[in-house]
Amino acid sequence: MFSHVTVGVGDLKRAARFYDALLAPLGLRQRPVTPDDGPDARCWVDPTRPLPRFYAYNPFDRHPATVGNGSMVAFQAASPEAVDAAYAGGMAAGGADEGQPGERPHYGKGYYGAYLRDPDGNKIHIVYRGDLIAP
Repeated sequence: MFSHVTVGVGDLKRAARFYDALLAPLGLRQRPVTPDDGPDARCWVDPTRPLPRFYAYNPFDRHPATVGNGSMVAFQAASPEAVDAAYAGGMAAGGADEGQPGERPHYGKGYYGAYLRDPDGNKIHIVYRGDLIAP
């Protein structure tokens, strides 16, 4: 299990708008960053669980945020409709398309996902894993 995932961003207000729109359909909500709440970070979490968490931070070293070549964060959705809603929310909030929502049978029967980039270029995947649901 992951404790948390962090991406670097250049503009926290823009990142917050993007991730609020992307993550709300997945049931994640923004919450205060503890213990180091401040102007340099935002956090999203399932309100019913303390972990895992997703963070967007201004880089600690104060250098510009850059994307990782080959890195990606994937968020699990409860249904294909939630994938569609998250993708639409992210795109409306400044995301860039990397793969529209749809079935991806090469990953497994019932695998439905979408890919986009946040306004800072971080690659995001939203996925419904119908291939892992017991019949």
